[in-house]
Amino acid sequence: MVLNYIWIAFFLIAFVFALVKWIFMGDMEIFPALTQATFDMAKTGFEISLGLTGVMTLWLGIMKIGEKGGMVAVLSRITSPLFSKLFPEVPKNHPAMGAMLMNISANMLGLDNAATPLGIKAMHSLQELNPQKDTASNAQIMFLVLNTSGLTIIPISIMVYRAQLGAADPSDIFIPILLTTFFSTLAGLLAVGFIQRINFFNKQILLSLGLVSLMIAGVIWYFTSLSQSEVGPISSAIANFIIFAIIVSFIIMAYRKKVNVYESFIEGAKEGFKYAVTIIPYLVAILIAIGVFRASGAMELVKAGLESFFGFLGVNTDFVPSIPTALMKPLSGSGARGMMVDAMETYGADSFVGRLVSVMQGSTETTFYVLAVYFGAVNIKHTRYAVTCGLIADAVGIIASILISYMFFY
Repeated sequence: MVLNYIWIAFFLIAFVFALVKWIFMGDMEIFPALTQATFDMAKTGFEISLGLTGVMTLWLGIMKIGEKGGMVAVLSRITSPLFSKLFPEVPKNHPAMGAMLMNISANMLGLDNAATPLGIKAMHSLQELNPQKDTASNAQIMFLVLNTSGLTIIPISIMVYRAQLGAADPSDIFIPILLTTFFSTLAGLLAVGFIQRINFFNKQILLSLGLVSLMIAGVIWYFTSLSQSEVGPISSAIANFIIFAIIVSFIIMAYRKKVNVYESFIEGAKEGFKYAVTIIPYLVAILIAIGVFRASGAMELVKAGLESFFGFLGVNTDFVPSIPTALMKPLSGSGARGMMVDAMETYGADSFVGRLVSVMQGSTETTFYVLAVYFGAVNIKHTRYAVTCGLIADAVGIIASILISYMFFY
């Protein structure tokens, strides 16, 4: 629904801007430019979607190996002690706990297709424990905010888009996204925990969060100790080592469990073409809307206004072109993806803006979409503070993505 209004607004604003230019500025080329923009962006959207097929086939195949090899189950066992403290209302052996652990683990690995049905299953299980069936319980809100904050280990889709748009090293955003999603998830967790009065001084919670925070602090310390010319090559080398090590570990785990690794890869890879074809209409639709909005001059006006505002505050304004992606992210996943693609098309995949929008895209999930799907699945009407905490995580993720991108790429 939200995206519907945004899509209509792009066209109406573009039409009004073009009309003003035509009538008051005598710009006879403005409407031909708008029409040409629809054709150009439709072609771009189709070519990008079709070009995703090969890389998406590769990664979905790898992920299927990991899934069958038990990597999701391993992550579930690792996170189980922490989850028992974050969800005190859920009995330890209740089906909801297993579904939540599997959902979060699948999201961390970028297994969106597996994560969504597991998430809906978890919501139904949590609903059984919910005394007020039309109102979100504390456990449901915690689960939703952990989903919207989008903790991700392997940002597959973003690396795929970067590869398709000509990035020299599509995985150079791996470590920045890992750092950013940690901060957004931590913010969401603390926001919900504060309202629910969760004891964060509990030994298990302190140990879990402390270890992860120490690791993240070590990463930040290490990279801030490097010169700017060293950050890029070293982070790229480490990121690619981690990614390939994960692939090899998936294969070894699957082989040890006597899984037919090759057949598992083929099974997952078959979904690649299906995925690429599925997103064609969505990507084309949003890119056309962005194209006419840009061609009308409205985008430049928004950019100029933001640059003036941040310039007045004495802030470096090179991040401003990424703001449309940031604003779209909580509202629409496909809309934010379109904004990211448009920014990389305009400024280059390896530009500062191109890398920044990639990190932003991986910083959080689409808050309103996740809440609509998961709460809608169990007919929750009163979401209480879920939206507020989800948006807090979004805001922290956006700010962190900007600061971390300056550290790594500027």
